[in-house]
Amino acid sequence: MCANKISNHNIPVIMARDLQKSFGDKMVFSNVEFDIYQQDRIGLVGLNGTGKTTLANILFCSIQADKGSIERVKEPYRIAYLHQSADYSVSDLHAPDQSPEGEFFRQASRLGLLKLHEWKTERLDSLSGGERLKLSLAKVWSSKPDMLILDEPTNHLDLQGIEWLIGEIGQFSGPVMIISHDRHFLDRAVGRMFELQDGILTMYNGNYTAYREQKQKKYEDQLHQYNVQQREIERIEHQMANLKKWSEKAHRESTKGGSPSENRQMGFKEYHRVKAKKMDQQVKSKMKRLQQELDKNKIEKPAEEAKVHFQFDSSGKRGKRIIEAKNLSKRFGDRTLFKDSQFYIKHGEKIGILGSDGSGKTTLIRMLFEEVSPSDGELWISSTLKMAYLSQDINDLPLTNNAMEVLDLSEREQIYKARTLLANLGMKEAKLKQPIGQLSMGERIRVKLTDMLLKEYDVLILDEPTNHLDLPSREQLEKTLKEFSGTLIIISHDLYFLEKLSTRLLVFENKKITRFEMNLKEYLMKSERSEKEKDHDSVNEQILVIDNRINAVLGELSLLAPGDSKYAQLDKEFNALLKEKRTLLNK
Repeated sequence: MCANKISNHNIPVIMARDLQKSFGDKMVFSNVEFDIYQQDRIGLVGLNGTGKTTLANILFCSIQADKGSIERVKEPYRIAYLHQSADYSVSDLHAPDQSPEGEFFRQASRLGLLKLHEWKTERLDSLSGGERLKLSLAKVWSSKPDMLILDEPTNHLDLQGIEWLIGEIGQFSGPVMIISHDRHFLDRAVGRMFELQDGILTMYNGNYTAYREQKQKKYEDQLHQYNVQQREIERIEHQMANLKKWSEKAHRESTKGGSPSENRQMGFKEYHRVKAKKMDQQVKSKMKRLQQELDKNKIEKPAEEAKVHFQFDSSGKRGKRIIEAKNLSKRFGDRTLFKDSQFYIKHGEKIGILGSDGSGKTTLIRMLFEEVSPSDGELWISSTLKMAYLSQDINDLPLTNNAMEVLDLSEREQIYKARTLLANLGMKEAKLKQPIGQLSMGERIRVKLTDMLLKEYDVLILDEPTNHLDLPSREQLEKTLKEFSGTLIIISHDLYFLEKLSTRLLVFENKKITRFEMNLKEYLMKSERSEKEKDHDSVNEQILVIDNRINAVLGELSLLAPGDSKYAQLDKEFNALLKEKRTLLNK
């Protein structure tokens, strides 16, 4: 199915026709058809479990479709696939084809992993999730593929990594397909959207925001047409009900015994029998026309998007300081993560944590749980706090246990509540009986979230909480966390998620943790202004240097005659300086 070749270069580079895939008796999708063009940037979205990764694997030829075909513009057609669970092995750094000057190390450097070939074993053994993902991305990019498939590429990536990835996708010469729930990333990186829902693939032009607008309009249009048709059905059914009543009355009249004189008048009973028969025919005719119309143009009621419900409980007094750092520092050997940092967190605050990969964000979380001690300074934590931590690692669940065994509940009310929460999160009853090892990463994180939802906490620490969650789950989680009355501490590269939730920030920058009394949008605007001011100051300094040189050149020219050999040289330099100054002034 993946070996067919397209010889005409004026047609799409990939043509998929009538793809169908099932696992056992479960149909994942059918009749899937699409074309992919050379410059396509495609976002592939859908609820967890709808077949996005399956479709990507069929394109990659790692699994076969049950039916259908995929034709490619050439063979071999190299597709590089960044898998959702990509975890680059450190041993790959020492592969024979890797040299410090090679493409892999060059790409890693562009992602912020500078002088990677010089990193010591201790440093490599303590890579963060973001650093490991960057290594995987560097490997994918350095393979020089014809097409890219990226499955959740922004999970764990910091802002610098996301900006790099957006830039590289824009410059890549072939098509790119991205499976992602990162709305900010999809808005900037793609120009087409593929949606898998209920086994059907629907295509939309534009980025994520355009797709949402088109989908909402499509829903509203279909709902309007459905309501119009329902009113018409009701009108016809009302007419048929009246005809049936009249027919039943006519049938009764045709069998009713009258007086001898009445029975002699123009066939009284026969008249009503004819009338009843005519009305029966009208009912049948209307019923037939209605059925034909529905068979031909029936409009189904559009399905509402899945809604996910979360419930949190928290109690406590708002405004009271619950965490405070004084001159906090942390070192690992000769590597300093942060030093001389002072900040505080109050009860009820929603704190967003920003910083590049490896800057110490996860280390701070470990310090809050007293798993790691400060190198210097003090980190005070209220002794009465009850904290929950949703970590990046979703592989720490026992793989042989099922969801209910993992939750370890004994009370009937708690078991019922857990089943309800898991159902609201999109976990079907059958999934609850499967071992964790057979669940997707999105399903595993739902089990972890449910465990948190069942308990009352003062502080929720969420490390990349939206990784592997589909879009409806992300949006509902945002709404619920806004209503959470306790303290939130959030590490996330999902800028939409952070922007909607965080009201204060802790920023890891220049080996220091700094508290900012603003949300993410305000902070990014402030940073942009600072960069512009730096650029402005730099331009002013350059203009000052040019002005000084112009004055010096004019002084020398005033001492020379126009015919002097040095005069022409200085005049040329003078004009070049004026041109350079005009360029800087127009910036």
